[in-house]
Amino acid sequence: MKRPVQSIMSEKNDTGGGLPPDEMKIHQLIVALNTNSVDTRHRAVRELGAIGKSAVEPLIRELAGATDNDHRWYVAMALSGLGAAAVEPLISAMKSHMGTEFRRYSAAALGNIGIPAIEPLIDAMASDDRQLRGFLSGALCRIGKPAVESLTLRLEDADEIIRSCATLTLWQMGETGLPAMVDKIQDEK
Repeated sequence: MKRPVQSIMSEKNDTGGGLPPDEMKIHQLIVALNTNSVDTRHRAVRELGAIGKSAVEPLIRELAGATDNDHRWYVAMALSGLGAAAVEPLISAMKSHMGTEFRRYSAAALGNIGIPAIEPLIDAMASDDRQLRGFLSGALCRIGKPAVESLTLRLEDADEIIRSCATLTLWQMGETGLPAMVDKIQDEK
């Protein structure tokens, strides 16, 4: 018999330290992401996704403080379950948080979010931060075919950095992105 995450959390004596009920539930579910039980982690990911926008910032803080990749993975999956609500806050956090692992798992979450993340990811490539641009490109590559049209349109962007990043991202996509880039070049001739 599967026990609800809340009863599991009560056993761990971590109640959220007097937080309001909604915040306490988020806190308990975030703690559940770091348990030994894969079933508990999966339930916590699903329940955090159902909570929505109010879970975004606590999950971003948790990802920033995570100390192992297994925990980072589950936090990133919970963030991706929040969909469009997580896109802008996550990209903003990637700009200010320089940690490679934080950025890597944030990019994975954004890639899993998919279509709602495409335009914000491309817009964020205007950054002078090369490492950030690489992770943003990686997220777009993870999205794959749905990102090709937007990237192809940005081959003519006014911003030179975005043009360059769009080109490199399409190139990195290989068979998914290269035909669109070649077609665009041939259309210009």
